[in-house]
Amino acid sequence: MSNFIEDFYYGNIEAQECSTNLTAKVKKSLSELADKEEQLTLLLADKEKELFTDYVATYIKFSSTCNADSFIVGFRLGARFTYDTFVEGKKGQ
Repeated sequence: MSNFIEDFYYGNIEAQECSTNLTAKVKKSLSELADKEEQLTLLLADKEKELFTDYVATYIKFSSTCNADSFIVGFRLGARFTYDTFVEGKKGQ
C-alpha cells in the first residue's frame, strides 16, 4: 500500500490537478461561456475588446484566489474532523 503523505511530498499527487473527465453539465457550461465570450468579442471595438480581455484575466485571477482559499478552508476543516475523530474522541473514553 502506498503512503499518501510520501506520495504527496514527492509530487505523485497533484492538489491543483483538474479532472480531465468533465461532466456533461460542466462541458455545457464551458461551451456556453466560450460562445458568449466570442459573441462579446465580435461586438466590441479594439479599445473595448482590450478592456474586456483585461476584465476576463482579472476575473480569472480573482477566481483562482477564491478557489485557493476554499481549498485551504476545506483542507483545514477535514483536518479538524480527523483530529476530533482520532484524538479528541479518544480523550472522552
